[in-house]
Amino acid sequence: MNKTFNITVLEGLHARPATLLVTTVSAFESEVSITYNKKSANLKSILGVLSLAVSPGSIIEIAAEGSDASELLDKVTEVIISQGIGEECSK
Repeated sequence: MNKTFNITVLEGLHARPATLLVTTVSAFESEVSITYNKKSANLKSILGVLSLAVSPGSIIEIAAEGSDASELLDKVTEVIISQGIGEECSK
């Protein structure tokens, strides 16, 4: 399962929003990755997320696989939208 998002926060995925996302997904059992600019990282790793250097206006994909993948993606979507990090791209 995956979802695509447009990052709208002015600083991109810097430390604060990256920490929010890592903290959110760490509670889930599923494997989860973030892909940007053809590079992927484990979304449960703050260093991995920061190493992608996601800039404002970027399109990212978050993919989850496991027993609670659907719930994980719903929660990530909620956090990204409610915290002003970005918006879900329409399919």
